[in-house]
Amino acid sequence: MKLSPRQEKIISIVKHSGPITSQEIAEKLNLTRAALRPDLAILTMSGILEARPRVGYFLSSKPSHALIAEEIKKIKVDDVKGLPKVIRSEVSVYDAVVTMFLEDVGTLMVVDDEGGLEGIISRKDLLKVSIGGSDLHKMPVSIVMTRVPNVIYTVPEEKLLAAARKIIEHEVDALPVVRASSGSPPKLEVIGRLTKTTVTRVFVELGEGRC
Repeated sequence: MKLSPRQEKIISIVKHSGPITSQEIAEKLNLTRAALRPDLAILTMSGILEARPRVGYFLSSKPSHALIAEEIKKIKVDDVKGLPKVIRSEVSVYDAVVTMFLEDVGTLMVVDDEGGLEGIISRKDLLKVSIGGSDLHKMPVSIVMTRVPNVIYTVPEEKLLAAARKIIEHEVDALPVVRASSGSPPKLEVIGRLTKTTVTRVFVELGEGRC
């Protein structure tokens, strides 16, 4: 269900001023009650709003799937991205394991001197090489990392829903958030990260009405 601009305004009014009568909503929108009636009927039947005689309209105590879906579609990666956890490509696998443990993350972004993305290394990558019996102190992460251009990433302007779909489809725990640098040649500058935990937190907050 796609809400119209007027319906979104009605929801905003009820959210901040409810319970509120249809007459009061109409006055705020500079409309007649008759013009407003179809929108209120749609919002009530869809479960977004509830109405009580002599009380007025208020947001439903049970957020509807339609309302949550509309809110999710508005969120951009830039709104929720976290700080990137980065290492250099010459760092040893052992040091990468220690960094991952200390930072309590499952993915590290590998960058160059200017913060340009070179690759990404996950907990699974480190586990595989550790089982192999190699000398972790001597092996650089550049040997085991996934290199650009094979890294799946997102950008600040991308919708959170699209980025979350990338996480699912490519079965990764996190995405680097990047922007194109102005250097020559241009690089992907790492400016953040988007994780499964971040996405889950946003969805929970939406479901509880805290977003």
